Amino acid sequence: MVKQELSEDDREGYTRILIDACRTGRRLTRDELEFLRARGEQAAEAGIGLRALVRAQLAAARDVRPRLPRTAADHLLTAVEQAVDAFAEGHERAQRLAVRQEEAARREFIDDLLHGTSDLGRIAERAERFGLLLSHAHAVAVAQGPEPYDDGFPVARRIESELTGRFGHRSILLTTKDGRLICIAPADQADVLGFFAKQAYAVTDGGRVAIGRAHPGAGGVVHSYEEALNALELAARMGLDDPVLHAADLLVYPVLTRDRQAMADLVESVLGPLQQARGGAGPLLATLTAYFDTGCVAAEAARRLSLSVRAMTYRLDRIHRLTGADPGDPVHRYTLQTAVIGARLLGWPEGER
Repeated sequence: MVKQELSEDDREGYTRILIDACRTGRRLTRDELEFLRARGEQAAEAGIGLRALVRAQLAAARDVRPRLPRTAADHLLTAVEQAVDAFAEGHERAQRLAVRQEEAARREFIDDLLHGTSDLGRIAERAERFGLLLSHAHAVAVAQGPEPYDDGFPVARRIESELTGRFGHRSILLTTKDGRLICIAPADQADVLGFFAKQAYAVTDGGRVAIGRAHPGAGGVVHSYEEALNALELAARMGLDDPVLHAADLLVYPVLTRDRQAMADLVESVLGPLQQARGGAGPLLATLTAYFDTGCVAAEAARRLSLSVRAMTYRLDRIHRLTGADPGDPVHRYTLQTAVIGARLLGWPEGER
């Protein structure tokens, strides 16, 4: 059954306007145009499409034509053109308002979801409207690039297009917050976040993506989101080069810094003597970092630091003499490496980093 596009009152009002305008040969008045704009808005709010609305207007005009004198009928097309334009303007105005309201509701939901301080039950109810079933576990990926991003930016639209083209309309939410791109996906769809990470890295010109662990419920989304943010912060502090970070792979670092004072004491005790070296502790700390990052292969560490193997060996020997700990000794290696990680996390030595 076809939905009636115009009510009887609206149809009569529209007919009167056409007849009066055609008989006098005048243009539609401001009040008449505003009346038609208002009816266009009402039609949009009632779910009537613009094509159906125009079709109803043309049908009404056909009914009017036989009732007009021949001279008046010649003006009908001009009056209908003005009327259709007014109807369309009102219809589009209502559509724009609806879009803005939907965007505001979506933004409010995302802020509440990722902030984690609102009523979780209420958030779960609202989530279904945006395609999320928070009774399931979800994981969150956060992409950060050289510039901030927002909803509607070409980068966000491109990634959304790629995700939709690859996975269709799954229970995926792509959004932005604080200048970062965010993707929320069910825990059993890890391929979605992996694909998002690949696309985000490509379109952000070498940005970095962090993926939190999967957790259940609305609170689980917040937890995963915070894990991803912490992973990005940790990568910046540690100077990690990986373009894609998994929070599950970085759990050791929060453990190491849980007692910051104890870690600070370890760093100062083990690495403090390096500050006596010419040039300070920085070059020797970089030496240890490269040495441990390469699996204690001196030749590879030397290549990374643009040093000769002989210079690298000299530095390792210098570290041994200053600290009393031999980087090549498995017993000393764990203590030194833990202290180096602590130094990177704490920004030690301050003023040299």
